[in-house]
Amino acid sequence: MAVLPELLRRQAAVDPSRVALQGPEAVFSYAQMMQSAQALADQLNQLGVRRVGLCGDNSPAWILADLACLLADVVCVPVPMFFSPSQTAHLIERAGLDCLLSSETCSDSEHLGHGVWFRHLPVSAANAWMPECTAKITFTSGSTGTPKGVCLSAEQMTATTLALKERLTDVELTEHLCILPLATLLENIAGVYLPLLMGGTVTVAPLHSLGMTGSSGLDLGRLVEGINQYRPQSLILVPELAMALVSAAEGGQLNSARFRFLAVGGGRVSSELLTRGSAAGLPLFEGYGLSECSSVVALNVPGQERAGTVGKPLSHVDVRVDDVGHILVRGNTHLGYLGDEPEGDEWLDTGDLGALDPAGFLSVNGRAKNLLITGFGRNISPEWLESELIQAVGARQAVVFGDGDPHPSALLVVQDGRSPDQLRSALAAINASLPDYARLEAVYIRRQPLTQATGHMTGNGRPVRQKIQADLPTLIAGAFPIFMNLSATSSTHPNTPGDTVMAFFDRLQSETAEARAHVTGAPVIEAIREGRFDLTGYTWFLTQAYHHVKHTVPLMMACGGRLPERLEFVRKALVEYIEEEYGHHEWILNDLEACGEDKEAIRNGTPDTSIELMVAYLYDRIQRGNPAAFFGMVQVLEGTSIELATPLGEAIQKQLGLPDAAFSYLYSHGALDQEHFEFFRNLMNEITDPDDQQAIIEAARMVYRLYGDMLHSIPLPAGRKESRHEAA
Repeated sequence: MAVLPELLRRQAAVDPSRVALQGPEAVFSYAQMMQSAQALADQLNQLGVRRVGLCGDNSPAWILADLACLLADVVCVPVPMFFSPSQTAHLIERAGLDCLLSSETCSDSEHLGHGVWFRHLPVSAANAWMPECTAKITFTSGSTGTPKGVCLSAEQMTATTLALKERLTDVELTEHLCILPLATLLENIAGVYLPLLMGGTVTVAPLHSLGMTGSSGLDLGRLVEGINQYRPQSLILVPELAMALVSAAEGGQLNSARFRFLAVGGGRVSSELLTRGSAAGLPLFEGYGLSECSSVVALNVPGQERAGTVGKPLSHVDVRVDDVGHILVRGNTHLGYLGDEPEGDEWLDTGDLGALDPAGFLSVNGRAKNLLITGFGRNISPEWLESELIQAVGARQAVVFGDGDPHPSALLVVQDGRSPDQLRSALAAINASLPDYARLEAVYIRRQPLTQATGHMTGNGRPVRQKIQADLPTLIAGAFPIFMNLSATSSTHPNTPGDTVMAFFDRLQSETAEARAHVTGAPVIEAIREGRFDLTGYTWFLTQAYHHVKHTVPLMMACGGRLPERLEFVRKALVEYIEEEYGHHEWILNDLEACGEDKEAIRNGTPDTSIELMVAYLYDRIQRGNPAAFFGMVQVLEGTSIELATPLGEAIQKQLGLPDAAFSYLYSHGALDQEHFEFFRNLMNEITDPDDQQAIIEAARMVYRLYGDMLHSIPLPAGRKESRHEAA
């Protein structure tokens, strides 16, 4: 079988003047592409390199360097842009790279021509074992976050490409736009090699120009603008991108007239999403694959498709499902993992669960290792529920958990400002559509996404379930709970004696959700994430923090002195709180001094009106009302710290270049308040008097408003978004 280099030469000979690659600043015909790639290959051979790391943003230069490695018989190791520095260092050392090729200039680099830069690397002692015939090593972050190198031959990549070409024989595709990183094997093979062997044009542009950042950041407006500009016939999408484009098409923003084939892979896709896409003019077709099989294993195509499946297996592989539901593949599996001797098994156990129907269509139901088993012994794939939740609720992320529990629960990231009450009906509807054993018992709504930086997501956007499970108490503490009425879902009598009674802490979270949105929706939070923040805003915030934190211990003392004897256990808790909180206002003054401020002037200054009113309100509630109202402030400030303090502190420090000494308050409270909040949760659940509970709820709502007013008033640099006060 002829392999990719020879097949590409043949294609170039058929129509040498046809455009093969194009980007914003460069266009290459098929003849020019092969000439440029061969010139680069000759230089690689002259330099004597054997293992090359390929870096950089999407560009024609990246593709030319990749093709040059194939032509020169040099092992190519794509370096994902979204890898962390530690993951990249691991990749370089593990692979024993001789050099780096990049589509972008860097220090100590040499220009090889055609936009490709070369940099030698120090000789590595590692140089892990690699199978013979390896042409490409693709690193995937995996569920543990540690990259693992999958070794593939040119023959294996060619076999996948030709099988895809065969499957798409009846689909005319001449213009493809790459919107996934080229270092992603799926885009590399199905988005570059395949269109080129079909005689098409591959268009590439810097990912940021298409609204893509990191592994999962998305500016939908810029993506739609880019797609409308380039007007491709085909795209490769992950489920989140597919959902975003369906919404854009339904809203009339996306021009779908030229689309002929939009492949969706990388995660479970809701059947409802595919139906919506079809109605909006988007030809979405779900597929399945994995790096160990050189990317694609099965694919739906026009005329050979079945809803709820990933299509029939491609012709170059055999697929079967064993007696425990594992998907096994034979015929085009990887050479082995870098550094690990191959096991030699004929059939590769993918670790995925699935089924083959009588017509040969494959369905994929999730990862075997992620399977949840309920307390009633029923098996549930969390990926299945997660895809349904993301689609039905419009969530950015979903993580289902509850192994061993009677019913599963879920953590949802929803960033469009809807309150839990607004989400409740959608969640009730999806619960009603699920089999009874899979219905959700509770859903926790977060505003902040789970990230790779915190260890909760892999580089390619999948949840790190072990880490999430370990941190679940903290993640839930900073979320809005929605408790589902399971008896109402399965019965015509919603208020049966079997209904669960909501703990007071959960009721407090739920009944203050709308008020809390005033805090999490403050313009300053988005400004910090977007890099629109300066020292003036930070010192203004710290000044206000000083003027309310200096009252924390006096308020505790006042509360303790007014509590009735029946709440003696609360007074005891306050003693512990006081010991923990004493002196924190001085930390803030030290932070201000590290920022160049006069801390004595701030000590003797006055706060913003919102903070003045917040403190006065709390003293008044303690003295004239129910002293338990004080804990409404605890709910607001410690809950907000858990969710916002550490990530915003890190973003501010990076933007402003301030020393660690300027962040003792934010960094300590992000971690410290996690422990406090668990203590607070347990304490609140011991408060059973309805009057005490109502006083805490009402105080929390008021403090959310006043503290939120302070956040809305933080000065932002020119070009900031209009604040609530400015709009009034």
